[in-house]
Amino acid sequence: MTRHKPKADRPHLIARLEARLHAWREHRARRRGQQPTVVPVTGYGGDGWVRVLGRVLILPPTTKRRLRRGEAPTARGWRSFVSIPVSYAPVTITVGDAEHQVAADRGGVIDQRIAADLTPGWQTIRLAVEGGESVEARIFVVDPDVRFGVVCDIDDTVMVTALPRPFLAAWNTFVLHTHARQAVPGMAVLLERLVRSHPGAPIIYLSTGAWNVTPMLSRFMERHLIPAGAMLLTDWGPTHDRWFRSGTAHKRDNLLRLAEEFPSIRWLLIGDDGQHDDEIYTTFTTEHPDAVSGVAIRRLTTTEAVFAGGRTVVDDHDAGDVPWVTEDDGAGLATRLEEVGILPPAE
Repeated sequence: MTRHKPKADRPHLIARLEARLHAWREHRARRRGQQPTVVPVTGYGGDGWVRVLGRVLILPPTTKRRLRRGEAPTARGWRSFVSIPVSYAPVTITVGDAEHQVAADRGGVIDQRIAADLTPGWQTIRLAVEGGESVEARIFVVDPDVRFGVVCDIDDTVMVTALPRPFLAAWNTFVLHTHARQAVPGMAVLLERLVRSHPGAPIIYLSTGAWNVTPMLSRFMERHLIPAGAMLLTDWGPTHDRWFRSGTAHKRDNLLRLAEEFPSIRWLLIGDDGQHDDEIYTTFTTEHPDAVSGVAIRRLTTTEAVFAGGRTVVDDHDAGDVPWVTEDDGAGLATRLEEVGILPPAE
């Protein structure tokens, strides 16, 4: 199958250099007989459509064998970044009996909205690249009658990562073994209670983390009994027109997209005060109060805040009648959400 690169303005110099490096690595891997595969990412959908997510990569042979067996390697984080992204790869998405031909982007990322008539709830589709062996991907289809959903940050909200700290961010991402990562106390219970008290509600994990760590995040959530949900991550490194991707823009753009895709849903926005969640959520709530049922911000500990370079403080939280709660952990947030009527009292 032929890969067609879309026409566009001339990319940034760093982006062009990155593309040449990936092309060189891909050429070497193919000469050794290695072929690309699709690493699926949990997506979501609505009435008559689904948003399909994944990434086309040339994986190390051991990793690829484990994925074929339905396993996930429990390795140190740096191994997630050894794989080679395949730019503009042709991908076949199979939903039921229908096949859809799409192309990955410059970084090998698949992010496509396609027509599909699926029953609400968890569904399975298949993805294949260059006519190769297909892999399964999970999709959560939202019922049109659902009126509540959850958007939740990951770093320092669900999983302790200390992402704003340059050295420790690199340590956590590239070195630390996946079993050593810690969950934020009480968050798994809070999210499970939200799912049970609002049947059919979607959970969208919106993070500035890299697509590369998606398998690690999935293992982490399974191990800590955190409810499954769609993952909206981003591509580290240079973009088409800048040296490094904007995490703030990534979160803002996806919140706006969710508001447009599900105009009847009011979202509970969960984040922390160590990055820009407070500011992003404040702006979104002010501009789209009808799309927000509440905001829950986890306060970092004093030590976390010091290493993170302080807390982000936004004074104006009076956007309409949207409740805004803040606490140190999941248990505290659950209590506050009970007080404002978003979460029913625990039995």
